[in-house]
Formats: sequence, C-alpha cells, structure tokens
Amino acid sequence: MIAKLPRWVLFGGIVLSFIGGMVNAAGYLSFRHQAVTHMTGTTTLLGIGVAQGDVGDMLKFGVVALAFLLGAALGGFIVRDSALRLGRRYGVALSVESVLLFTAVPLLVHDRDAGLWLAAAACGLQNAMAGTYSGAVVRTTHVSGLYTDLGMYLGQWFGGVKMDARRVRLYITLVVGFFAGGVADALIYPQVGQYGLLLPAALTGLAGITYSIYRHHHRAVPAAS
Repeated sequence: MIAKLPRWVLFGGIVLSFIGGMVNAAGYLSFRHQAVTHMTGTTTLLGIGVAQGDVGDMLKFGVVALAFLLGAALGGFIVRDSALRLGRRYGVALSVESVLLFTAVPLLVHDRDAGLWLAAAACGLQNAMAGTYSGAVVRTTHVSGLYTDLGMYLGQWFGGVKMDARRVRLYITLVVGFFAGGVADALIYPQVGQYGLLLPAALTGLAGITYSIYRHHHRAVPAAS
C-alpha cells in the first residue's frame, strides 16, 4: 500500500496524463485519424492489414507501433529504472520528449506520416519513463488499465475489502488529466489545427525544467523531504 503520495508524483502524473490526452486527441484529429499514445487499436489494425494483405496499412500501422516501441526503449535507456523516485533522469527524458513533439508539429501540419511516428515515439518514451510508485503502475498515455484497476478496487470495496485510497486517488488523477487533455486539444483544434501540439510540447519541456529545479531543492534541503 502507498504510505505517502508526494506532491511531485501527483503533479507530474496529472501534467503528463494531460499531455498524453492532448497528443492522442491531436492524432485522432489529424489527417490519419490515428491514436498515437497507446498501441491496442494500432496493433489490431495492423493485424487486419496483414490478414487482408494491405501493404499500405501494414506499413502505416507497423511503423507507428515500431516508433512507440523505440520511444519506450529510449525512455528505458535514459531513466534505467522502473520505479518512480527522485534522482532518476526524468528531466533528460522530458527534454527529449519535448524535442520529439516540437519536431512532429511541422510534419503533422504538412500531413507527413513522420509526424505521427515522432509523436508515437514521444508517447512511448513518456510511458516507459513513468514506471511504478510503491507498487502502483503509473501510466500517463492511456487509461484502459486505470479503469480496470479502479473498477477492481470498487468491486473489492463493495465486497468488504479495504481500498487503498491513495492509489485510487492517483489513478483518478491520471484519468482526469488524460480526459482534460483530450478536451483541451479538441477545443483549440478548430482554431490552430496541429499547431495545438505545441502546447504539450512546451508543457513537457517546462515539466522537465520544473522537475530539475524541484530535485535540486530536494537534494539541497534534506529536511523538506
């Protein structure tokens, strides 16, 4: 059970899930109408493409899945740990994600598939970076697992099992952040189109800077931890 939920975990979780929601909405609203923050639908469409012998779909969906995988590999290489804790290289990972998203914007504006590949790689990196906190799986680019866990906890609660309130709070925070990100991108898309992706790109970079400052303060003032 999570004994303590630091503010940096909640703050980082809602910011990153908001970014994930915005990026996914941008993918759906783009010329390809393609999810980029999770690979469930993409893998299904890839399978359909293989079954139908559609080389175009095999390439389109296969490269998006590969980009996500390579982004996750990059995140694992940078952070080198599956547990959320201060001292990990999150600032570096967030900076790389920010660069990937900024680079994706002009490509998406000009209807280039490479924009979706870079966005998918950014999401794979972010998802791998999040990892776990005190046994709670922290996923900030999709919510299927979060809904599953919340439903499981609810069922256990009805069955008389004590819920881990802090874990439930974390998961609800992530779901709300992802939902809000989707709403935000859908609201600004009619005015700015794919340029709306500049907002999550900037937020990612800002999150990296904020984390670096917080980590420095945390290390300089041990009593505040």
